[in-house]
Amino acid sequence: MSENTTLEKRGNFTGKIGFVLAAAGSAVGLGNIWRFPYLAAEYGGGIFLLVYIILAVTFGFALMAAEILIGRKTGLSAIGAFKALDKRFSFVGVLAAIVPAIILPYYCVIGGWVAKYIAVFATGKAQAAADGGDYFTNFISGTAEPIGWFFLFLALTAVVVLLGVEKGVERVSKIMMPLLVVMIIGITVYVFCQPGALAGLKYYLVPDFSHFKATTVLAAMGQLFYSMSLAMGIMITYGSYMKKDVNVESSVHNIEIFDTGIAFLAGLMIVPAVTASGGDMSKGPGLMFVALPKVFDGMFGGTVIGLVFFILVFFAAITSSISLMETVVSIVKDKFKLSRTVSCIIVLAICLLLGIPSALSNGGILSGIKIIGYGFLDFFDFISNSVLMPIVALITCIFVGYVLKPKALIAEAEECGNKFKAKRLFTVVIKYIAPICIVLILGFSVLEAMGVITV
Repeated sequence: MSENTTLEKRGNFTGKIGFVLAAAGSAVGLGNIWRFPYLAAEYGGGIFLLVYIILAVTFGFALMAAEILIGRKTGLSAIGAFKALDKRFSFVGVLAAIVPAIILPYYCVIGGWVAKYIAVFATGKAQAAADGGDYFTNFISGTAEPIGWFFLFLALTAVVVLLGVEKGVERVSKIMMPLLVVMIIGITVYVFCQPGALAGLKYYLVPDFSHFKATTVLAAMGQLFYSMSLAMGIMITYGSYMKKDVNVESSVHNIEIFDTGIAFLAGLMIVPAVTASGGDMSKGPGLMFVALPKVFDGMFGGTVIGLVFFILVFFAAITSSISLMETVVSIVKDKFKLSRTVSCIIVLAICLLLGIPSALSNGGILSGIKIIGYGFLDFFDFISNSVLMPIVALITCIFVGYVLKPKALIAEAEECGNKFKAKRLFTVVIKYIAPICIVLILGFSVLEAMGVITV
């Protein structure tokens, strides 16, 4: 079967805007809204921001471009793409396919928590949620509620994916991403008006080189790596839906601007707000569901601001979960030659099977079960983010750099008739810089998870 025939039978984004917004929707997720701000606060504010931006336009650009070009060149999702290019590397596609299959269920559990907090603020219970953490702990320690909100979030994700690439993924991204930008800018402006916000703003924006450390670079690389939806098969899948006349280089730059811009605005919104209130910039759920409700409770009109904030986070979370599910559905569809509907039902069943243990492992009835010291949700997060993703990215760089060769993807990038201006940067980063960076990220992530390094 020819490449063009394959592409004709697949869904396609209508053009560059649809592709960029869908890919940006994938990249913009919970990592931008809560992980980026606490890392920025932990690693020196402005200096972390500067390092992150430099890495985004070099390291991030090359890796994202490589994955998108692999997808567009083959017109296939991860497993089929690597197999089509070189059968010896088909295992990389399998590993890449496993990553979103592991992430999607527990991501939907966390998405369910966000949906719960929308209901909390919408029904006037915001003050109860600002009690220092007991409200959140009691919620995730339950059984019916965590599972119910997980089901709701997963069902909404599945409905969009079931509608297809153009009518589902692209249409939702075109609506939600602009709304997300408007809401985050609105909350940021409001936060700037709060007493004491200026000190946090200065810390976040002004680089202080005395705070620069090797761990600053490693933390920024790790955040960039996960934030841009790399090594999950997502960008390969989305690239396979990309038309040949779309400029890949400018599209990647646009995605980077969107992704980095949202992360930057999230930091502008959260760091000054928490600093002004004397709150704790703790990592993960502690920031999102404990510290921020307390911050909102102390603001004038905090209930409304909190409601808008959690709706914003919901938009970010569901666009990412849509991309995760779309990737897994596409892989199942390509591998077993099934219809989109059947593939979606299979993926939905897998998510339910893996997601329920994650929903019940945070103080619930399954919290006593540990896998190498982790509860279900934390284990799935560790094995996907800290182990599989760096491994997939490393082998992808070796494959593109030394087997397929960068010139093959550069030629694909220039099929639209435009020169690939960053070809030299792309080649150097893929062959030399990215492999070293990824090995460092892998080591850093594993040592962090083992408690050797504390973030």
